[in-house]
Amino acid sequence: MNDVARNLVAVKQRISEAAERSGRTADSVSLVAVSKTWPVDHVQLAVDAGQNIFGENKLQEGQDKIPAMDQSLEWHYIGGLQRNKVRKVLDLFHWVHSIDSLKLAKYTDGVAADLGVKPKVLLQVNIGAELSKGGFTLDGLGEQFSEMVALENIELRGLMCIPPAVAEPDQARKFFKAMVTLRDELIDKHRVELPELSMGMSGDFEVAIEEGATMVRVGSSIFGGRNYQK
Repeated sequence: MNDVARNLVAVKQRISEAAERSGRTADSVSLVAVSKTWPVDHVQLAVDAGQNIFGENKLQEGQDKIPAMDQSLEWHYIGGLQRNKVRKVLDLFHWVHSIDSLKLAKYTDGVAADLGVKPKVLLQVNIGAELSKGGFTLDGLGEQFSEMVALENIELRGLMCIPPAVAEPDQARKFFKAMVTLRDELIDKHRVELPELSMGMSGDFEVAIEEGATMVRVGSSIFGGRNYQK
């Protein structure tokens, strides 16, 4: 067994155990294997080991990899999204995790209509109110949510966050709790379904699952340290 396959088994076991601690089953949590900086042959090792959901931060990497790999794979765009890249992203990716403004949501909806696609999208929340990060503020999301629900060409599936950097994983717990509270408030107020919470990465995904994450974005724990010398 190669290192990627071995790492994947270990990560899935940790997901299963964390889900059990939260009173759920492992299949209630989707693992998005973040393959950024890694070439097709390295990513293929994960495919061969049974992984079929992958995430990319950059459009260019998606353009290089997605057409070269099995077309049954599911691809998630998890990086920051600029308007000038929306059309190409929707051409390639099934999910977009990083809709961070009403303006971007409306623009994406229009492009989706032009392309005849209906991408699954998540709204990025700046849960730590960090000036260095994009995303909806808590107040802003509440005020604009009804307009986003009305958009017909994107499928709003839930929320995503990247919490502030912390020294220990458990210190991120309060941010994950806040995301669950926010999601539940939106569901109650707007009578909508928001089944997905994308939160948790290599350093804190177990805590995120314990608090209710339904998607975790794990890269280095599967593929190894970033391959910036490729």
